[in-house]
This record gives sequence, structure tokens and C-alpha cells, in this order.
Amino acid sequence: MEKVIILEKAKAFAVKVINVCEALNCNAIKSVLAKQLTKSATSIGANIHEATYAASGNDFINKLQIALKECHETEYWLELIKEAGYLPEEEAVKLSTECGTIRKQLIKSITTAKARNIQ
Repeated sequence: MEKVIILEKAKAFAVKVINVCEALNCNAIKSVLAKQLTKSATSIGANIHEATYAASGNDFINKLQIALKECHETEYWLELIKEAGYLPEEEAVKLSTECGTIRKQLIKSITTAKARNIQ
């Protein structure tokens, strides 16, 4: 059940980022930043989705760890875009908070999966 919730949160977050990036895509620099942010944000949900069909416990954990890395990367791009003045502070904080929530859920899921995988 928690996998479905986190996947839906990741998907909803990716849609928000796509919309933000669409607005950013005005010049070459913004285009590169928007592309990087879009790639990492959409990869979170894609890897959670892949984890659902993992071949083993280790594969499941690996996919979630990749999603976690993409979360960290997304937070970096959001911070960079905000500090460059391309994203309003309020919007950046909302997206960063949402990404942080997903990151925390991934950490919890990975910890739980590792504990169950050892047994």
C-alpha cells in the first residue's frame, strides 16, 4: 500500500516540476536547467515504479536507492534554479518540501526493505 502512495506522490511531484520547467524554458541556460530538473524529478517515480516489478529483494532495494539519488539530485537543481533567480522562493520551497517528503518516505522504505531482506 505504501508503494502506491509514494509512487502517486512522486508522479504528482513530477507533473508539478514539468509545469515549472515548461515556464523556465525561455533561454539556453534556463533550458539546460529545466531539462536537468525534469530528468531527475521524473526519474524518481520511474524508479519507484520499476521497484514494483523488481526481480528480487535486492533489485527492489536498488531501484529505491536510485530513486533516492534522483531525489537528492532534484533538490540540488531546485536549489540552483532558485538561487539563480529563475524560480520564485515560495514555489521553490514548496517543491523542495514535497521532494523532501518523498525522500524521507524512500529512506523509510529502503530501511524497511533492507531489514526484511536480511531475515
